[in-house]
Amino acid sequence: MRITPSLRLAINLLSVLTVTLLNAQQTTPMQTIRSGSFTPLYGSTEEGNVKIAAFQLDRFAVTNAQYLDFLKQNPSYQRSQIKGLFATKSYLSHWKGNLDFGDLNPQAPVTNISWFAAKKYCECQGKRLPTLEEWEYVAMADAQQMDAREKEAYNQYILAWYETPRTYLNPVGSTPKNYWGVYDMHGLIWEWVFDYNSIFLSGESRKDKGNDENLFCGSASINASDLMDYAAFMRYGFRGSLRANFTTKNLGFRCAKDL
Repeated sequence: MRITPSLRLAINLLSVLTVTLLNAQQTTPMQTIRSGSFTPLYGSTEEGNVKIAAFQLDRFAVTNAQYLDFLKQNPSYQRSQIKGLFATKSYLSHWKGNLDFGDLNPQAPVTNISWFAAKKYCECQGKRLPTLEEWEYVAMADAQQMDAREKEAYNQYILAWYETPRTYLNPVGSTPKNYWGVYDMHGLIWEWVFDYNSIFLSGESRKDKGNDENLFCGSASINASDLMDYAAFMRYGFRGSLRANFTTKNLGFRCAKDL
């Protein structure tokens, strides 16, 4: 069959459309989070309640398939190439190879990711990691209320998650969306945030506030002003043990964006 100029143009347009659709499928939709204020983790600050400016947050955590696309474009973050400064040897250790996540569900959240790698991924999407306060603000909601922290059922749900093994193997969207239309803030994985370490450690113990290497991680985050709250102690202990190049099998991330 002879390929005419018009047919060639049609083929090129179809190819562009196909690539666009594939890229769109790999783009995580975002939810707009309205501005507000709340009492932060472990009590109020000297200024009182924390004020949150409106921002956007990924509806889902980043998946294996999405992270694979990132690795193809950023080979220095592949498992055999990444520097030890940015990730320990456990980074993507459950993958079969640099560009092969094996039998893992493509739509399951990517885990065994360091803070450095998560931060780089978000930057490549024109986004950023959410701050601790932004993450907590969204995470304190259940399906009906912006702030469900005083609901017994809400806290029991989080405690039950802690006792459920291997939830990180489930696909994103496995848990009901919350008030904001965001999924899996609890019940799937723990998640990195940008600035968690600044909440709990003094400048002296961090040595250098501006050094990314000393920023830590946050995850499932609700009000823990009640010091008898077992879930709060679990979260506090987990976060306090991590450094920015650490990875664990149930630790992933999602991205945020300024409005």
